[in-house]
Formats: sequence, C-alpha cells, structure tokens
Amino acid sequence: MAMVGFNFTKISAERKAIPRGKLGVKNNVSIKEVEKTDLFLGSLKQNGLKILFEFRSIYEPKIGEILLEGEILDMEDEKIIEDVLKGWKKSKKLPDGLMNMVINSILGRCNIQALIMSKELNMPPPIPMPKVAQQQTAQK
Repeated sequence: MAMVGFNFTKISAERKAIPRGKLGVKNNVSIKEVEKTDLFLGSLKQNGLKILFEFRSIYEPKIGEILLEGEILDMEDEKIIEDVLKGWKKSKKLPDGLMNMVINSILGRCNIQALIMSKELNMPPPIPMPKVAQQQTAQK
C-alpha cells in the first residue's frame, strides 16, 4: 500500500448560532466510493485506487457543522485493486489494512483542518484539546 495523494474537494463550515451552555460534537468519517484510477508519475502510468471520503463534525444542539470531502489516491498492484473493488462492490468495505491506513490519513488531515475552521468561526474545537490540570497540594 502506497498512499500517493490526499486532496480536499469540498470544505464547508457553518455556524448557525452562538455556542452557549453544554455542547456536543459528533465527528463522523465515511468512505463514499472506491474507484480504479490511473496514476501518472512522470511519464510512468501506474494502477491505483481513488477513495472518496466525507468527514463531518456536527455541533449539537444545532449550533453548526463542518464538512470536508476529498479523495485519497493509493498505488497498488492490479490484483490487489481488483480484490479491493470486488469487496467494495459486494459489501461497501475495504480490507482491514487499507481501511486503517485510509481512516488514519483522513483523521490526521481532517482533524487539523476542522480545528482551524472551528477557530475561524469562533466555535469550540471539534476534538478534545489537551489541558493542564492544577495539582492540589495536601495541606497539613
């Protein structure tokens, strides 16, 4: 497996209300489609897969939403491509190793982009941010 490309095709963010009180954020990643594609590296044509995805952060109660869509390009042997496409057509699933690589790539790039977009809209971050806890010293 060799991921050779990651592209956003749609970036959308909307704040419908000013965030107040208790908020919930639901993040969801879904694979929309898997297609065979030709990849050109210089003058060399290689076999590949185009994996279309959607990443969505929904702020509840109906505060806003961040939507990111894109594609991952993966270079593979012809046999692997055919097996992946057969499995996708049959069950809409990717093999475990490929799925892990795809989801980790999507989360890595989309969480950062969603964090930037949430800041621009004055929304809470869609992922938990690290926090420093103040230590309490025992009083005698």
